[in-house]
Amino acid sequence: METNKQFEVYGSLTKTETVYTIEHKILPGTLVFEALKPFPGYYSDLPQEAKPVYMYLALDEHYELEDILRASEKVQLGFSTRFDAGKGFLQVFDTTYNVLRLRHLADYNLLEKLQQLFMANGIHFLQKTRKLNNEPVKIRIVKFFTLKEIGDQIYKDMREKKHAYFEIPHYLNWENFMELTNQVKYNWTESKFDAAKASFYYNGRLHEVIRVYSDKIGVEYLNELRKLYLNKIK
Repeated sequence: METNKQFEVYGSLTKTETVYTIEHKILPGTLVFEALKPFPGYYSDLPQEAKPVYMYLALDEHYELEDILRASEKVQLGFSTRFDAGKGFLQVFDTTYNVLRLRHLADYNLLEKLQQLFMANGIHFLQKTRKLNNEPVKIRIVKFFTLKEIGDQIYKDMREKKHAYFEIPHYLNWENFMELTNQVKYNWTESKFDAAKASFYYNGRLHEVIRVYSDKIGVEYLNELRKLYLNKIK
């Protein structure tokens, strides 16, 4: 790839989060999860923001990503503030939910209206209640990434601050990724980071990457972190 070239690609990202279910300011009877600490490897006991960060709205069925994006564009036209919507799967215990992932929602009070608008555009929500409080879940998001290569196989996310990615040589299953990340963190002396595993398709092949969330997303920091990952990969 050409360094500093910006490009958009399709891919997926898998991570763990701790969530709880919301019972207020939503459409009655729907199931909505909110992430308590969306970047658990980075934040420890810092207070949660006063506005939503990541929210996951359980859907009544599987919708293709283009269905979500098409509805989102129509909803945005009649909505007062910007938001970002995506498609995902949330696994809690032995149950997997199709979810609408919401990011950058300015206020909890907008949530019910947003649900109503999505329903008016063909995206319907699961009518089910479930109480979760501080439960760890596994989440897979399918999305488009807008990236810029800022170093050799190192990419900055042009939509999300503090997000960056670097390539690894081959696919890791979830267990191997978690074990590897724990080893890296044990040997990492720089500032904290949160990691997720991801992949995207670009220029005729699938690229396996690690997503890093940190204040330190400069090339030098990311290059040193990547070297440590590569050193630990079996």
